[in-house]
Amino acid sequence: MSSKVQDLFDLSGQVALVTGGSRGLGLQIAEALGEAGATLMLSSRKAADLEEAAAHLKARGIDAQWIAADASDEAQARGIVEQTMAKLGKIDILVNNAGATWGAPAEDHPVEAWDKVMDLNIRSLFVMSQEVARRSMIPRRSGRIINVASIAGLGGNSGMMKTIAYNTSKGAAVNFTRALAGEWGAYGITVNALAPGFFPSKMTKGLMAAIGEDKLAEHAPLKRIGDDEDLKGAALLFASRAGKHITGQILAVDGGVSAVHGS
Repeated sequence: MSSKVQDLFDLSGQVALVTGGSRGLGLQIAEALGEAGATLMLSSRKAADLEEAAAHLKARGIDAQWIAADASDEAQARGIVEQTMAKLGKIDILVNNAGATWGAPAEDHPVEAWDKVMDLNIRSLFVMSQEVARRSMIPRRSGRIINVASIAGLGGNSGMMKTIAYNTSKGAAVNFTRALAGEWGAYGITVNALAPGFFPSKMTKGLMAAIGEDKLAEHAPLKRIGDDEDLKGAALLFASRAGKHITGQILAVDGGVSAVHGS
C-alpha cells in the first residue's frame, strides 16, 4: 500500500548525526531533519557553538544533543560515533558536513594546510562513514549517508578562488560518494551528496567580502546566492523514505551555476 507523501518525509523515531552541525549549512540541515521528527546529535570542535545551536534547535521543539570533538582526528571521530550509539542507541542518518578551507595560490599553498583540509574534508568522511556503518547501519541493513560536497568539486577553478586543497577535497568527496554507494547498496544504505554553491557562512565570509554578494549572484541563472532554507528540502529528500531509491547521486544546490558554468 502506498504511503501518503507527507509520511515519506517523516523522520519520527530516526536518529541523525550531523558533523559540523553547530552553524551554517550543518545547522540548516539539522533544522530540516529535526523539524521532520529526527532526534539529533550534533558535533563540532567548539562546545560553546554547540551549546548555542542545541538551544536554538530545542526552542524550535527539536530534540538535540551534542558532542564536542575534532572529526579530522581518527580517534575523536570514532569517539563521536561511540558516544552517539551509547546515548541514542543507533544512527539512522549520518550527515558528513564538517569542513575547512584554505586560501593560497597553488604554488605557495602550505603542505600543512593541504593536510589539514584533506583530513577534515575527506579523511573524516571515510572514518565517520566506516564507523557508523560498522556499528549501526550494516547490522540493521539500513541507513542514509549524506556528504556535503560543493560545486567546487564539480569542475575546475575559475581563478577567482585560490583554494586548490578545498577544490580537490570536494572532488574526492564526489567520487567517494559514488564509490561507497556502489559498495553499500547491498546493505540497504544510500549514499548521496549535496553540492552547495555560494551560501553565507564563516567559510565563505572572506570571499564574499572581497568579491561582493551581488557579483557572486550574477553568476547564477537565478541571480541569487543560497539562503538559510535552500538546503533543507534536498537534505530531507536524501534522509527520508522519499529518497529510498536514490543513491550515488550528487545534487547541486547552487541557483544553476554548475549547469551553465560547469562548476
